[in-house]
Amino acid sequence: MAPAAEADLAGALDSWTAGVTLVTVADGRDDVGATVSAFCPVSTEPPLVLMSLMSGSYLAEVFGRQDAPAPATEFAVVLLAAGQRVLSGRFAAAGRPGVRLMLGDVPHFRGSVSGALIVEGGLAALECSVEQVQPAGDHLLVIARVTGVPYVSEASEPLIRFRRHYVSP
Repeated sequence: MAPAAEADLAGALDSWTAGVTLVTVADGRDDVGATVSAFCPVSTEPPLVLMSLMSGSYLAEVFGRQDAPAPATEFAVVLLAAGQRVLSGRFAAAGRPGVRLMLGDVPHFRGSVSGALIVEGGLAALECSVEQVQPAGDHLLVIARVTGVPYVSEASEPLIRFRRHYVSP
């Protein structure tokens, strides 16, 4: 693709409006997590969701491992509410942030199915089990079965990203 076309594509894709999620994994000795806006439902029967992770990210490494330690197979997703913007920013930073440190002042609990830490106060929380991991260009696609729904809240406003910024619905 020509450089001008790549710039056009980047601008076009930035125009995609997306809800923001927090994905967490209990990875051996530590809990890891990241903000993910490339997340969507796939099917209700069977209950499947999909997330797309940048290949160079730590979460992509955790889900895409070929050797020891084994790849992650269970995780949690919280659909963030508009009031959780600061929390989203904490987990958007590059690197390998420990979830427990970043959630020190945020109400949370450990999922009974996934073992992952789940933040309270979102729109909803899901526990998931990996069904398929597929490299796709510069991303890693993770298709997962929903194994539990720890909560669905009465909160009505989602946290939304548009053109690389948070916006009000």
